Amino acid sequence: MEAYSGFAEVYDLFMDNVPYEDWCRYLTELLRKYGVKEGLVLDLGCGTGTMTELLAGEGYDMIGVDSSEEMLEMAMEKRIRSGRDILYLCQDMREFELYGTVRAVVSVCDCMNYILDPEDLEQVFRLVNNYLDPGGVFIFDLNTEYKYRQMGETTIAENREDGSFIWDNYYDEEERINEYDLAVFVKEGDDGLYRKYEETHYQRAYRPEEIREIGERAGMEFLAFYHAFTYEAPREDSERIYAVFREKGTTERNEAL
Repeated sequence: MEAYSGFAEVYDLFMDNVPYEDWCRYLTELLRKYGVKEGLVLDLGCGTGTMTELLAGEGYDMIGVDSSEEMLEMAMEKRIRSGRDILYLCQDMREFELYGTVRAVVSVCDCMNYILDPEDLEQVFRLVNNYLDPGGVFIFDLNTEYKYRQMGETTIAENREDGSFIWDNYYDEEERINEYDLAVFVKEGDDGLYRKYEETHYQRAYRPEEIREIGERAGMEFLAFYHAFTYEAPREDSERIYAVFREKGTTERNEAL
């Protein structure tokens, strides 16, 4: 959970290929499909706040939670530029605390894959269930086991005008842990010098049936899995899926924490 520390200030530069606006449209459709047309929404693992800002632009009152102070600094700079009233909290999603409940919790860009221990993931579900309004929804995406297998042991490199990166990937099929070493070189100034950032990231491949079991053990109601950006069931070759759970058990949920 220590990823995106030194790399935070150049994160957006190398994520410019992600169609955040399209992702936001889909996420907004899902929220409205499940009855959340307005109100307070938590972006769990908000990073530099790109999706948080977009959802605020759709009319939601947004809270962003992330464990990286550096990422949140970028998010707060965006908040200053946009002038939107977004609350950012620096907290680990396994231990987050809110001042009250929210209509929905969303989490994108495979944040849940970063929770390597299923027991920790169950605790995230319990906390989400605790802080949702009665009948509120939890919507999140996941990289799939198929995607990690396809990535396997490989090296990805990209050279750009302002920088370059090298991504060394390894997937342990037995443990279902994907590890990648990321080296980023960013041009600074006009003297031709580059600054180097290095990080190692770990993600776990969860199977849909595991996610459903974990969510239900935590007291939530499973609603649906979708092949990403559609309303179709996941396929064998789905690289990203979306999961939807509903808050359940408001009367005794605090005892479960």
